[in-house]
Amino acid sequence: MKSALLKAFGGAEVIAVGEVNLRNLQPNEAVVSVEVAGANPLDLKIIAGYMQQVIPVEFPYVPGTDFSGVVDTVGADVTHLSPGDRVFGRTAPDAGGAFGRSLVIAATDLCVIPSEMSFEQAAALPTAFGTARQALFDAGNLRQGQRVLIHAGAGGVGSMAIQQAHHAGAHVVATASARNVELVKSLGADEVIDYRTEDFTRVRNIDLVLDTIGGETLEKSWSVLGAGGRIASLVEVGIKPMHGQMGEFVFFASATPFLSEAIRQFQAGHLQVITDSIFSLDDVRSALEKLATGHACGKVLVRLSN
Repeated sequence: MKSALLKAFGGAEVIAVGEVNLRNLQPNEAVVSVEVAGANPLDLKIIAGYMQQVIPVEFPYVPGTDFSGVVDTVGADVTHLSPGDRVFGRTAPDAGGAFGRSLVIAATDLCVIPSEMSFEQAAALPTAFGTARQALFDAGNLRQGQRVLIHAGAGGVGSMAIQQAHHAGAHVVATASARNVELVKSLGADEVIDYRTEDFTRVRNIDLVLDTIGGETLEKSWSVLGAGGRIASLVEVGIKPMHGQMGEFVFFASATPFLSEAIRQFQAGHLQVITDSIFSLDDVRSALEKLATGHACGKVLVRLSN
């Protein structure tokens, strides 16, 4: 089976394309022929070796977690799926496998793709939608009428977070580059700040900051919070409360609980999927390099099918 392969830690340049064998199918699992995979910042961290103590991987490792495809085979105990079903989901990060033409996964971690959703749209959803939802509503306790600041609003998570926060009735402030201002507004942002020319700390009384950047941006974000405000960070593992305000690191473990909600919002017209670019498996290094720039607008995808 043709796959992207990691045999040593490093940057995108260490990824090669080669052949790998699928592991044996268990009774509760399914084999999926992958059509499209979504690239995520976590993939870059795993490839670099930064996550080895938390998410240990064994070489050779096939990167990628988010995918869409077609069920090829089901185990003996699987009754809710059949060969030919269009499905999507997210593999466990230590298992990886999405950047390969087939993968084996627990059947309960798969969700059937509705007819009006493409493979590309489905592959873009699991981590971005689920992370945004977990950060906003589980860690952030966001409620109707509150004010939320979403950094990197045109990114994969940011674009999903804007739409979910808007749909929940929050007042959405987002940062973006000038070229993405209109896009971010169209997703539901009430205010957009061009981070290259404006200082986002001019806003005040923010109830929740969704930090997708870390570093100086995170440090400056404390100043915009109102009483009882909090920061949900996707970057800073060691974030601690400051100035009486709460801060929490959001570790996204499983997309499965969020897939049905993503479908409902998509079918209701409340969720637009933004795609930056689509690369072939043979050009997977370029996909990872594009993601590493930090300036992708929406999702970077890899097409696995011929």
